[in-house]
Amino acid sequence: MNGPERLPYRSLLFAELLVKPASAAATSDPNRSLLASMLAGQSAGEGCLPAHLGLGSVRYAQMLSEYFHGDPLHGTERNADDIPEFADLQKLLIEHRAGERDSECWMADIVASACAGADHLWQDLGLTCRDELTRLMWVNFPALAQENNADMKWKKFLYRRFCSIEGIYVCPAPSCSKCKDYARCFGPER
Repeated sequence: MNGPERLPYRSLLFAELLVKPASAAATSDPNRSLLASMLAGQSAGEGCLPAHLGLGSVRYAQMLSEYFHGDPLHGTERNADDIPEFADLQKLLIEHRAGERDSECWMADIVASACAGADHLWQDLGLTCRDELTRLMWVNFPALAQENNADMKWKKFLYRRFCSIEGIYVCPAPSCSKCKDYARCFGPER
């Protein structure tokens, strides 16, 4: 399903997930709507995440049970490429989590898994737009979100942040604003 007919289908899946019963903690968790968006996107054939969103089957079942009464939508099975930096990206995210809810750890694994995709991170996550990803980052990893004050693409930002910790600098220009790829790294995405 492609094009305009995908949007009503995806919206219906999203709404269906949010009317499912959830635990009291899950109901008030801002990640519930973000997870619902990812699951709806996955069921509509979007994103690169595996069926368990990169959580593994046990944690995925726990998330479904607590947040969506254990009744999943069925997505397409995908095999996201393994990336050698998964553990490092996961560690970066965990170290910068807000510390307000357990679901932040799920989000760290999901985001690190989606970094294996070939599209923008919001697309690889199966979200509807970059604004959802920005909300995900502010809710779960506010220190990292605050650091991205120049509107750098999220996947590029995470990799640049990880590389700077490792002492690897990929931008050949002394300043990003002078780099010939500035427009590709910063600003709105389509």
